[in-house]
Amino acid sequence: MLKISDQDFTRLVNFVKSNYGIDLIKKRQLVSSRLSSTVEGMGYQSFTGYVDHIISNKNAKDNEIMLNKLTTNYTYFYREKTHFDFFRDTILPYVVERNKKNRVMSIWSAGCSSGEEPYTITMLIKEFLGSQAESWDTRILATDISHQVLTKAKTGLYEEESLRELPPEWKRKYFVPVKGSPGTYEVSKALHTNVIYRTFNLMGSIRFKLKFDVIFCRNVMIYFDQETKEALVDRFYQASNPGAYLLIGHSESLNKNRTPYDYVMPATYRKSEDSN
Repeated sequence: MLKISDQDFTRLVNFVKSNYGIDLIKKRQLVSSRLSSTVEGMGYQSFTGYVDHIISNKNAKDNEIMLNKLTTNYTYFYREKTHFDFFRDTILPYVVERNKKNRVMSIWSAGCSSGEEPYTITMLIKEFLGSQAESWDTRILATDISHQVLTKAKTGLYEEESLRELPPEWKRKYFVPVKGSPGTYEVSKALHTNVIYRTFNLMGSIRFKLKFDVIFCRNVMIYFDQETKEALVDRFYQASNPGAYLLIGHSESLNKNRTPYDYVMPATYRKSEDSN
């Protein structure tokens, strides 16, 4: 395994932090272990040339490979079940009542990874609305910085292990076994067409057409330092409707004295209905 010098580590940390919000300052061993094979595979004898190449940003694909190596895209359907139960039992009834005139839901899966989260949200919505689902615009915006995971999400192919937490009837209703590939399933057309996938860097300005009723941003901000996280949460707040919910990962938390959101329960926050 190659060792990274103090200078190269500092340069890489600063570049990744300023461009992607990811804080690697305490991840030196991880950087060395996960990137060494990539550095050597590209023909570099040390990290110096590799860091020069990354900072010059001559090949966006190489930067994405680096990010994929340094972050974990582990997920599965119905992950962190308490969130989805709260979404079904509390958030969905509120959103449906609030938007019953225009029949539009505005939901964002920010940092959607390989698609399990937005597809799970879609199943919950369809189950909740039942026969009325066709009369609603329930399309979900799903974004990630990684083209690689978005490609997988758009393809919609998943191993049976990823479906293990779903009710058996959902598996039969919303997934199709792939012929010739035992244990592999494809999401149904009804799920696939309900999700709009876009590449998006959460460090950027949030300027989407509609403000959101719900934002899922789970297990993403674990990579950010406090300042970056607070600035992102402020942008989420401004991009949300009054009464909107923000759901983050259960290993994450917001500073109650700093965040504009009201605390609801662990990893669940809400914008006041009286706010602008």
